[in-house]
Amino acid sequence: MTDTIISSATKEVVIGFGRPFVMIGEKINPTGRKILAEEMRNGDFSRVEKDALDQVAAGAHMLDVNAGIPLADEPALLAKAVELVQSITDVPISIDSSIIDALEAAVAVYKGKPLINSVTGEEESMERVLPFVAKYGAAVVAISNDDTGISEDPDVRYGVAKRIVNRAADHGIPKDDVVVDPLVMPIGAMGTAGRQVFQLVHRLRTELGVNTTCGASNVSFGLPHRHAVTGGFLAMAISHGMTSAIMNPMHAEVKTAVMAADVLNNQDANCAAWIRANRDPDAPGAERSGRRRGGRRARTSG
Repeated sequence: MTDTIISSATKEVVIGFGRPFVMIGEKINPTGRKILAEEMRNGDFSRVEKDALDQVAAGAHMLDVNAGIPLADEPALLAKAVELVQSITDVPISIDSSIIDALEAAVAVYKGKPLINSVTGEEESMERVLPFVAKYGAAVVAISNDDTGISEDPDVRYGVAKRIVNRAADHGIPKDDVVVDPLVMPIGAMGTAGRQVFQLVHRLRTELGVNTTCGASNVSFGLPHRHAVTGGFLAMAISHGMTSAIMNPMHAEVKTAVMAADVLNNQDANCAAWIRANRDPDAPGAERSGRRRGGRRARTSG
């Protein structure tokens, strides 16, 4: 059993096998969001605040926070965003940057144990990021590409992930604190992208014994009705062992697919979360153990 524990000052989230799937809200990211990028550059964090609160209200267990804006002071922006999010929510944070100075600035103000997003299999990345992760006792996202790029062969990606896990151990970072991203490619451009990830996630769970995450919305990029595709992908990935994802919990198709997968994989005890989310409080007899008005019991199929 592998449990990756991430925490804020007051709340702990556990990513693990057999546990409810962890939804990491993706929206606090200026990449591809020109208005958000310009606002953050100008010191306006009102949209960051709204995105944080809306995602938590929609069910996000964690939030990914990114401040990657070209020619901006990313360390200052990321630290400010992290402080703001922690002042208005109690969920743990995935601190998202490829710049060590930005990670340093954000971790310095963070209260709790963050998830650092991310390290790759490139030598330079491992030697810069892993000592930093070990120094602060954080957990880290390990992205399964290296100096050769992103392989279409799941076995190659598995080898990269294994190398990062072993190198992390050399720095005193247990595999419990390494969450592997198998890399999700757009299914519209690569028809085997889904199968590649499912095969790799299964191996990462059964052979390497690590938790996994991904940028889920990548899979449906460019497709119509894309949220249904993302939801279907996540449900299948969960059935193969994926334990978390950076995603948008505000899209009903995606969230519903995740919750249904938890039910069907026995990761939602007694279907409690599903029932809470989907029971109609105004339905006749909702408060009387399933009885309809007039004392008639509702039928069940099957």
